[in-house]
Amino acid sequence: MSIGNSPEEDRPSAVPHEDRPAVGRVLQQARVEAGLTVEEVSAATRVRVPIVQAIEQDDFTRCGGDVYARGHIRSLARAVGLDPRPVVEQYDTEHGGRPAATPAAPLFEAERIRPERRRPNWTAAMVAAIVVVVGFVGFTLVGGEDKGTPVAESSDQQSAEAEPSPSATAEPEPEPKPSDSAIAAAPADKVTVKLVAKDGNSWISAEDHTGRLLHEGVLKDGDSKTFTDDEQIDLVLGNAGAVELYVNGKKVEQVGEVGQVQRVSYTKGDPAQG
Repeated sequence: MSIGNSPEEDRPSAVPHEDRPAVGRVLQQARVEAGLTVEEVSAATRVRVPIVQAIEQDDFTRCGGDVYARGHIRSLARAVGLDPRPVVEQYDTEHGGRPAATPAAPLFEAERIRPERRRPNWTAAMVAAIVVVVGFVGFTLVGGEDKGTPVAESSDQQSAEAEPSPSATAEPEPEPKPSDSAIAAAPADKVTVKLVAKDGNSWISAEDHTGRLLHEGVLKDGDSKTFTDDEQIDLVLGNAGAVELYVNGKKVEQVGEVGQVQRVSYTKGDPAQG
């Protein structure tokens, strides 16, 4: 009697994980099925045509890093009618995984109240003045004994005039008031950016001037994030029209439209949008 294969051996093997289409191929097929050209997708997402073409060839070197690559993938996926989440997850799987988010830099401390300036030591000044007057009176008395007591009386009058009156005391400078908010106390040698989600959720990412990722994720409606750096803050806003932006304590006019992806950078000297 011959022995046949076991039921497990008769089952077809599963499709290998590596056989699924790459991220670029998935986006290209979806674009073709949607009847869109590369130029149309570029106009809808504001991602330049050469970058769209490179992504569809699974070349992400033109994106400028994983943060921008994920932002471009999300924009392209929405434009061609795909759910961006699984496409981004596939990108993370194929390209080493998503890096752990770096905690946002702490808010700078509010301006500390300077200590009150020390008042002049009028007591010591009065003592010194009295010593001088007494010495002068003694010298006058010794040198002019033959002139009688009027000289002493005159010296007493000069001593009285030399003593400073209480009204002559200088008034202390008023104590400086603390700033009304942390943004108003922003040091002039840093750049401070505050994001507030007002009209919906928005995906955001922030990097410092060295390219270090400060934050990446969804800013929910009503939430806010603040970042600070010595030189420059680079931002990617996935839904620019839903975000209010404050740079160095000043509100920036509307950065973009609802659903629009915007990339902006600000330095410590910017009073408005860069």
